[in-house]
Amino acid sequence: MWNASGMTSSGGCQCGAVRFRVEGALEEASICHCRMCQKATGGLFGPYVGAPFDAVIWTRGHPSYFQSSNKVRRGFCAACGTPLTFEYGEGHISFALGAMDDPRSVKLSEQLASPERIADFEALAGLPEHSTDEPRAAAHLASIISFQHPDYDTSDWPLNRK
Repeated sequence: MWNASGMTSSGGCQCGAVRFRVEGALEEASICHCRMCQKATGGLFGPYVGAPFDAVIWTRGHPSYFQSSNKVRRGFCAACGTPLTFEYGEGHISFALGAMDDPRSVKLSEQLASPERIADFEALAGLPEHSTDEPRAAAHLASIISFQHPDYDTSDWPLNRK
């Protein structure tokens, strides 16, 4: 998304209790294979994109924090548990890619802690894919009623559902 002063990015947690906006360009994006990032995200790696600390505006709520090491604290939503930030030292903040409203627009530039990556990581791209329009998948997806916050700012949350 663009505004008069340049690029603006936004994101937030799954339940919508915490939302943020970054005024300006995002910085380098990477995935980290270290065990700490695996545990913090509950995933195979930690995908993060940096942002200038002074360009971050918390538009709804604020993260809670876990000090995962002497150098890093990690922000998360206390209500739903969504991992939100990786904060290293004074003034450095990175956001979890999955918490961004438009994660596909972020281009990864490097991998960190590669010796700790899971054994099958390189095989992931070659695994069989199943399209969401296959009958069984389509039926399953059509039956889901999402309570997740949408990928854009809302003035109110939760929205009235009928």
